[in-house]
Amino acid sequence: MLLAVDVRNDVTVLGLMDGDVVAHTMRITTTPRTTDELGLLLLGLLGHRGARPSDVDGAIACSVVPDRNYSLDKALRRYLDVPCRFVGRDKLKTGMRLRIDNPREVGADRVVNAVGAAARWGAPVVVVDLGTATTIDCVDGRGDYVGGVIAQGLRASEEALVATAAQLPRVELTCPTTVIGRSTVHSMQSGLIYGHAGMVDALVDRCRVELAPEARVVATGSFATLLGPVSTRIQEVDPWLTLHGLALIAARNG
Repeated sequence: MLLAVDVRNDVTVLGLMDGDVVAHTMRITTTPRTTDELGLLLLGLLGHRGARPSDVDGAIACSVVPDRNYSLDKALRRYLDVPCRFVGRDKLKTGMRLRIDNPREVGADRVVNAVGAAARWGAPVVVVDLGTATTIDCVDGRGDYVGGVIAQGLRASEEALVATAAQLPRVELTCPTTVIGRSTVHSMQSGLIYGHAGMVDALVDRCRVELAPEARVVATGSFATLLGPVSTRIQEVDPWLTLHGLALIAARNG
């Protein structure tokens, strides 16, 4: 099986891929770890899922935290005996042209998401990644990546609100049943969830005007299952889109 690794700012998502099927997923915090610490953690997680190190015959990763790449690569080589290919660092064929001013600037995860979405839903397509940041990525009708939007993420919005308003508490990020809040917590949850969904919908509308009105809208990321049902523009939700994209790129590179 292929081990697909999505290194994000807050968490690292690992997926054991059986072809294009996500067989198992694991999540760890993206914190500094030595090669041995990470290796032992990987062995423990695999064992807990009923998998053996020998079951992993390859690894591919996309990372937005370059400082974590070295220990990940070494741990995979030392403990699982597989090299890790990194989208963006290594010369991998993605099958998608990047038609933007500076292709080196775009995050590897955004390219991987675009590849996965275009393969599954066709082009044009708009990908909304609801994670540490909220990003929107656009693939035109020719299947080319043409850019997107970067905005503040949902969790960061909540932290900024609490930090700058002395009497507002931290709240659980859950969707209230009504928009009109009947308590401070309810009002904050309404503003955060429905407000963020409204921002996403407005940005998607503007992207579609420039891209194509019929573009499919797909959501992924940590908050996709929370915000997907609230949004009026998101049509598909795939929390594991990045893992699917990584598996597809791995297959395209043998």
